[in-house]
Amino acid sequence: MPIAATDYAHVRLTVRDIDASRRFYDSVFGFDVAFELPENPDAETREQLAFLFGGVIYQFPGGLLGLRPVAPGHDSFDEDRTGLDHLCFAVADRAALDDAVAVLDDLGIHHEDVKDLGGQLILEFRDPDGIALEITAPAA
Repeated sequence: MPIAATDYAHVRLTVRDIDASRRFYDSVFGFDVAFELPENPDAETREQLAFLFGGVIYQFPGGLLGLRPVAPGHDSFDEDRTGLDHLCFAVADRAALDDAVAVLDDLGIHHEDVKDLGGQLILEFRDPDGIALEITAPAA
């Protein structure tokens, strides 16, 4: 009998530069921070938050998104390698997707035009590490 999973709980992305990635994800999505190491933590706090690996974990209605700064500086994302192809976030409707386009434009973040896949609309762009991101909304 298969495992009766009902949803994703979290995704963690490995990144090269945690500061650049945080600026990007903070400005694009504005997710609440669920876990991060405070300034000047004591040994007990460091131990309790060791699962962060120097990164951050955001919370949003769909679950948790973590950023872990372990990728070497020369590394780059490639959806044609084993691992992640892309990460897609959902919004309620076309108006919210159009708002996402405006946010990306205001931030100077390159993106593709909204594509209609027949019942589903997608907006494609990339984070500072080149990780492929999408925003999707129902077409109707």
